[in-house]
Amino acid sequence: MHNQKNKTQNKIIGMTTNLRPPTTHSPELMAPAGDWTMLRTAVSAGADAVYFGVDKLNMRAKAKNFSLDELPEIAKFCKEKNVLTYLTLNTIVFEDELTDVKEILSAAKSAGIDRVICWDLAVAELCNEYEMPFCVSTQGSVSNSLSASVYEKLGAVRIVLARECSLDEIKKIRANTKLEIEAFVHGAMCIAVSGRCFMSHHLFGQSANRGECVQPCRREYEVTDNSIHKTLMLGEDYVLSPNDLNTIEFIDKLIEAGIDSFKIEGRKRSPEYVAKTVSVYRKAIDLYFENKLTPEIKKEMFEELEKVYNRGFSAGFYFDVPSSEDYANIYGSKATTRKVYLGKVLNYYKKPKVAHILIESGKVKKNDNLLIIGETTGVVEFKLENMLRDDKPFDEAAKGDEITFKLNELVRPRDKVYVLEEVAAEAVAKNK
Repeated sequence: MHNQKNKTQNKIIGMTTNLRPPTTHSPELMAPAGDWTMLRTAVSAGADAVYFGVDKLNMRAKAKNFSLDELPEIAKFCKEKNVLTYLTLNTIVFEDELTDVKEILSAAKSAGIDRVICWDLAVAELCNEYEMPFCVSTQGSVSNSLSASVYEKLGAVRIVLARECSLDEIKKIRANTKLEIEAFVHGAMCIAVSGRCFMSHHLFGQSANRGECVQPCRREYEVTDNSIHKTLMLGEDYVLSPNDLNTIEFIDKLIEAGIDSFKIEGRKRSPEYVAKTVSVYRKAIDLYFENKLTPEIKKEMFEELEKVYNRGFSAGFYFDVPSSEDYANIYGSKATTRKVYLGKVLNYYKKPKVAHILIESGKVKKNDNLLIIGETTGVVEFKLENMLRDDKPFDEAAKGDEITFKLNELVRPRDKVYVLEEVAAEAVAKNK
């Protein structure tokens, strides 16, 4: 399977066949939201909290992000769903941007946003001034309880631990701080310490510390020995591009460590990535507390997570310092499925629960797996078990055809429809 399994399977007690008794501490599941489609998808998939940025001073400046004017609607929607809202203000802040910070915090306070994620001490101080609870971002590199106590004195309610913390270190910090602890459980890893990198800034003038990273570390590089005029192409070992974090095989260990919030990375990724990761981790947490999270189920969940965007998987720093096996060997995704545009929804008839779509590209067959994605709808994934064309049953339809089929979930006109295709087994094997 993946190198994560090869590397960690002998270290993870939770991979044994014996179920462990549940703890009483249920962690918050926090999901990324880069736009409304992702936000609604995260909520419907089972997130307890969402984190997002506005168009200034957040570490995902290249995500779509939200405007200040949208904050009241975000807060209202999430409160109705009993979901907490976390606004990211986690870049470094320059002198002439302090006014912007005040404007954002004032708007967040007025809108009813629950918390702010930051690490610049000026933002923390202004959060206190505006009576906005704040969490210390992973950019703060908090990796011990003394650092936590300093931030607690400054008014922090939570620390997002440095990515470099091992599971044993997290347990020690947990035993020595009353602050809430948040840790990443899934998504992209960075070669730099807690993401504080200057490579993008040096090469392209776009700083990772300002949320502008263009990820030059993920690319193929040519190394030249000028003394002999020979070159080597680093295209099989992307030595600056770590695999993605995946903790599903040892999620029980993280629960038992007393971590308060499990964070999924991915504000720049797709809505289907959010739907899959949130739903899988939601199910894993729930099954743990039902004492039903078996090794067999973990394996199935791991394979589900392989279906959406990933660079290969790693256990990160949780059990050991990452080795050469924890770096990508290709540029881009190793997902076992891909979405291919099919068409759009023309209508949805609520009473009979029937969707009507127009096929604008390619073709669709009975038993294909489909995705329907829309800003209000979020993500709906299903198997096309039956369809009608011109009110007659058909097993296949192509570009220009209009089809109808039963669908329990509500979708909307202009939602986009995709076919989920399996990536060729040979290609997947080559990329692992």
